This record gives sequence, structure tokens and C-alpha cells, in this order.
Amino acid sequence: MSGPSLAPSLADVQPSLIRELANVAFGMEGVLRLQFGESNLPTPDYIVAAVSQAIADGYTFYTENAGLPSLRDAIAAKYAQLHRVALDPAREVLITASGVQALNVSIRCVIDYGDEALVLSPNWPNGSAIVEMFGARAREIPLVRQGDRYTIDFDALAAALTPRTRLLIYTSPSNPLGWVATVTEQQALLDFCRAHNLWLLADEVYERLYYGSSKGGGTVAPSILRLCSWEDAVIVVQSFSKSYRMTGWRLGWVVSRADLIAKASQLNEFIVSHAASMIQKAGEAALAQGDDEIAGMVELFHERMSFCYDALASVPRISLSKPEGAFYLFPQIDGVENSFEFALALLKEERVAVAPGNAFGNGGEGAIRICYAPGMEVLEPAMARFVRFVERF
Repeated sequence: MSGPSLAPSLADVQPSLIRELANVAFGMEGVLRLQFGESNLPTPDYIVAAVSQAIADGYTFYTENAGLPSLRDAIAAKYAQLHRVALDPAREVLITASGVQALNVSIRCVIDYGDEALVLSPNWPNGSAIVEMFGARAREIPLVRQGDRYTIDFDALAAALTPRTRLLIYTSPSNPLGWVATVTEQQALLDFCRAHNLWLLADEVYERLYYGSSKGGGTVAPSILRLCSWEDAVIVVQSFSKSYRMTGWRLGWVVSRADLIAKASQLNEFIVSHAASMIQKAGEAALAQGDDEIAGMVELFHERMSFCYDALASVPRISLSKPEGAFYLFPQIDGVENSFEFALALLKEERVAVAPGNAFGNGGEGAIRICYAPGMEVLEPAMARFVRFVERF
């Protein structure tokens, strides 16, 4: 093609393998879709009603770059309720147009061209991709499976440090593992970042989808914010998408130190200005009324997880850990050297769409991610087809 070329640095930003496989599935009939992180449950009616009321009330104009003060107040109140954490909503909370945008603006605030970030892997690929988009390097450090759960390899983290390392990213509850960092592990991550003068970014989007020690019921995964002091270089990104079933609404938030929130609010002006006014009011309704809905949803997801786990755990060549939160299974399949090719063959031969493990970084090869949030009418035939495919693979 003649004329100016695209920016050469874009070559460092790799396409999403999840989306690449999903694009194949979109063109096929009769596919059982387990590739995206989304349930079959619609947004609750009270949230839909709230956005209609907000429009009627005139919430169709600009808001502050940081978001409506009333929503920031509601988020601070929810942290006090769930975590006994006191936040200053005017200085430590920023509203964003999705969890992805929360990641984007947060990472931009602490990363410059040529810097490096450590990312616990396997991990949702957007964190690493955003680091690369800003001309920095993401060094992925695999979590280590020990027995029935994963643990953090602090020796590997220390070995990966360079003078350009600025940031450590992790997700808890984990997408794709369902792993939840214990309070002890969170403290160790915080101590590590304090010792090495790093920012610590915690993706806590799935915190309400937590099974505790046994089963669901509305509990909450521990937040890193419970351990922080006001001067700690810690960022928490969040979203309304998973807990409140608002994936298409695109609403999230950031909690961090006041200096980062001030700069991130300024950057919001040049990225999106602010999240949509009426959607922010719907977020307030979600926070005010959502607890009972979440408790019932978590119990339902726990039942679906148990069904899928039991269907796979006894299959030869499959090894997997039981999730502690989120709504994913991440089975490792012996003999799979290219999980994208495995997932593509599964899609074409059995009409089951999953996410390839190598989409989640260097800790994910040889596995696939299954989202068990869809209904049993999808999960039952999908598990039967998946097992059948593995047995003949």
C-alpha cells in the first residue's frame, strides 16, 4: 500500500488470540460458546430501570473527568462495607468507561517508553498488551502449580527485575485460573514492591465472584487495599461488568494514591472525557441494590463450576485446579504443544469454542480456558463434546 505506513511500534502489539478464535466461531452455526468471559444472565431489571430514570432526570450532559461525585461516594461506601477500607472519594477514586480503560489509564500513569512491567502469568492478555502499546516491555512470570493451587514464584520475580522495572501486575481472582491470592501472598507482593520501588497494580474485577472456603454466597475476595497505607504505590482496577452483569455497559473505576488519581483524571479528558453520565447513575443503582443478586449468582456459578470440574477432573491427560473465584476453568491437556491449534480443532470438529491457553501469556501454553458462566443447556453438551475430543486427540 502506498503512502505513509502505520506506526512501526504497533508491530509489538500482538492480536488477541481469544478474539482471533472467536472470529472463526462467529461464522459458524451451532457453536457452544465458552470463549468469552460472560454469563447468559441479563443485566438486572433494576439497573436497566435506573438508566432510563437517569435519562429522564437529565443525566445526558458532561460530568467531571473523574466521574460523578455521587458514584465515587457510592464506591467509597462499598469499600467501607466490604473491606473496612476508608477512601477519600474526591481524591482516591476515578470512574472509567470500562475496566479495560481503567487498566489503560492506570498503566499510562506509571509506564514510560522503554520501561518494563512484571506480569504474573497466565493472565488476561490486555494488561501485557497495554504495557506494550505504550512502548514498554511486559515480562511475564508464570505462577507455579503446587498441589491443588497456584503459588507465586518470588525468586523468578526477583530475577526478572532490571533498572527499568516500574510495575507489577496481577489479577485476583484470576482470569483465567480462578486462583485467589491469599492475604499472606498479597502482603508478600506488597512487601516486594515496597522493597524494589515498584507500583503494584491489582486487577480485582472478579472480587465478588468468590467461593470462600467452600461454596458461594455473596462473600468477597480479599482486596490488597486492606493492607495498604495511604502513601503506598498501589492501584486497584475494577469493573461493573462481571459482578453486576453489565458487560456491554462499559463502566469501571480505579482506586489509587491521590497523585495518580489526579493525573489519571486529567488523562481521561484526552481518552474518553468521562464515562457516560446515565451509565454512571446505573452504576450507583448496582452498588446500592446488587448484593442479593450477587449472592444468588455466585451460588449458581459455584454449581456450574462443580459440574464442569467433576466432568473433567477424572479424564486421563487432563489436570486442573479447582477455582477459588471468577468463572473459569483452566485445564491443562497432556500432549498439547499449541493450544490455539487445539482450540481451533475443537471448534471445527465439535463446535465448542474455548479460549486458547497461549492467549494468556507464557504460563498458559498447553491449556485452554473454559468459561462456565453460561447455562447448563450449553455446559452439559459442551463438556461431553470436549471430553470426547480430548479422548481421541
